[in-house]
Order: sequence, then C-alpha cells, then structure tokens
Amino acid sequence: MSLRRKIPEEHENHERWLVSYADFITLLFAFFVVMYAVSSVNQGKYRELTSSLGSAFGSNRPIYIKTENQAPQQNASAGQATAVALPGLPLNRLKNERLRKEQESLTAMALKLSNMLSPLIQAGKLRVVQNNQGVRVDISESLLFSPGSADLSYEAKAPLMQIAQMLAEDRHDVQIEGHTDNVPIHNASFFSNWELSAVRASTVVRLFAESNIAENRLSAVGFGSAQPLADNLTAEGRAKNRRVSILVLYRSRMQSAADVSEIVPARF
Repeated sequence: MSLRRKIPEEHENHERWLVSYADFITLLFAFFVVMYAVSSVNQGKYRELTSSLGSAFGSNRPIYIKTENQAPQQNASAGQATAVALPGLPLNRLKNERLRKEQESLTAMALKLSNMLSPLIQAGKLRVVQNNQGVRVDISESLLFSPGSADLSYEAKAPLMQIAQMLAEDRHDVQIEGHTDNVPIHNASFFSNWELSAVRASTVVRLFAESNIAENRLSAVGFGSAQPLADNLTAEGRAKNRRVSILVLYRSRMQSAADVSEIVPARF
C-alpha cells in the first residue's frame, strides 16, 4: 500500500490588498504629475509660438495676452500687474479692418453732406470735418437762431431736414452739441450760456426725432463757451464759436486725437 504525502494547507494572506493599493497610489501620483506638467506654460516656447504666428500673418503691432492659468506678474517697484507684449494676431487685424471700413463709410457720408450743403459752406455758415470721433458738422448760430434765442429760424429748417434725411438712413449714434462765445448772457429765458447751449442742442434733437431718427441714437450736450473754435477776443472769433455741432459717432473711437481732414465740396 502506497502512502500519499499530505500537502500542507496554505495560510490565507490578509495583506494582499496592499499591493493593489500601492499600484493605485502610484498611478494617481503619476496622473497628477502629468496634469501639472500640462498646465504649466513654458514662457519661452509660448513667446516663440506667438511670434511665429504674428510673422506668418504679417503683423508686427503688439497685443497684450494673459493666459487663463497664469496670474499677472507683479511689478516689484510699482506693485502693479503687467502683461507680456506679443506680436499682433488675426483678431487684431480683423478689428483694424472693421474700423477702416467704418471710417471709409463715414467719409463717403461726409462727402455727400458737403456736396449737398455746398452753398452754405461757401457762405461760411457751415463746416464738415472728419475727426477721431466721427463726422462733425458745425453750423453757425447766424443760420439757426436769433441772438439769445433757442427757437429755430425759418432758414434753418431746410438744411437741418436735409441732414436729418441722410442720417435717418444710417445707424450710427448722433450727438448734438450746443456752443456759445464767452460773453455772459442773462435774460428772461436763460440764466447762463450753459443753459442756452443745452436748450439749443435739445431743439435740434427734437427736430431730428420728428424726422424719423430713432431717439435711442440721439443725445444733446451743452458746452457753453468751454470749447471755442477761435479766439473770443474778436467779433469774428466769437461768431465762429457760436454754433451747433452735429456729430455722427464712430462705434469705436479712433486712435488719432487730431482732426483727420476738413471735408470740402467736390466743386468748392
């Protein structure tokens, strides 16, 4: 009779879970290391990338960029946030192109106004200018109002209606400004030049609103004698300063602070 060898029973290992747990912790650590590496921006490579893109699109003007996961650097001396200047990208070019087209569109409008109102320009009662705000039409007080009055004269309504008809076909905002000379006024209707200029601007706004120009496009401002065009020391200078200005405003203000040009009639 053969004897079978008895195989000893293996004892159950209650610590095998530590192996799986250790593997899990290792993988989790590796995961967070990779996520941290992805979220960290290499500034040198970032500048090289944006520089290459800017050169590819042919723009050398700087723009300012701040990444979502990057806090602005602090200026050690001033304690103020600074941004990194980088070459212009296509978005900046599209904005400049839109501004250029808008400027050309208002230039065409200014030329139409100038040709339409040519007799008044030749008589020195009206001036059309394109500046960094938009197109400005300066109309002399002598055409619009009697001295010290805010009631429109009979002669004023025809040119104002012509301007209103053209502006009604447009979509830009329109700001009406009243201006006076520096001679103080104090009559039964107005206590100061501020009040006179504001009411005159409002009178023109009311006419425009009645001429089918949307009221949300219109605004009235009274400057009194604060923005003269000429020296108030002479009668001629004071006459130039007494005016109403009609501004057709750009949607975005242009960079240049000076008047671009005076728009004269084609046959002036």
